[in-house]
Amino acid sequence: MVSEEQKPPSLDLMKREFLIRKFQRDDLSRVMYINATCLPENYSPYFFMTIHEKFPETFLVAEDKGEVVGYIMCRIEIGFSNLKRLELTRKGHIVSIAVLPEHRKKGIGSSLIVDAMKKMVEYKATECYLEVRVSNTPAINLYSKLGFMIVKIMKGYYADGEDAYVMARKLP
Repeated sequence: MVSEEQKPPSLDLMKREFLIRKFQRDDLSRVMYINATCLPENYSPYFFMTIHEKFPETFLVAEDKGEVVGYIMCRIEIGFSNLKRLELTRKGHIVSIAVLPEHRKKGIGSSLIVDAMKKMVEYKATECYLEVRVSNTPAINLYSKLGFMIVKIMKGYYADGEDAYVMARKLP
């Protein structure tokens, strides 16, 4: 149970100098480029498009001066809660998020997550979770600032054998 003192931060952020919008089919090659540039885990075009077709509201891109510089890809799942024991719930899963290195520290990652969580609520999700490499301190710090808590460790989760933290938070 989350107390009032531990209540997750609001989903409202400051004024933005960039645009967050829904992913469009024409964005696929740019999103795949960002994924390959930023992350060791890469997905096929089919995987990206399947997520887009099933959950179009939670697949977002960030544009800066008309150029796609980041994305977030999420799906909605029904399963056991990451926050409570033995309770089935509808939850948003942040499958992948990336922002090009030269566009970081502008609030783009935070905005992508916040906007995606708002859309998860429209899909009737009550919580959100993600996996993150235990060595990815900047991402862990960002997620923590947005109200995510480490709820478990998944040993050898990544292809290279690195462990992952599962981080979760309640949605408003």
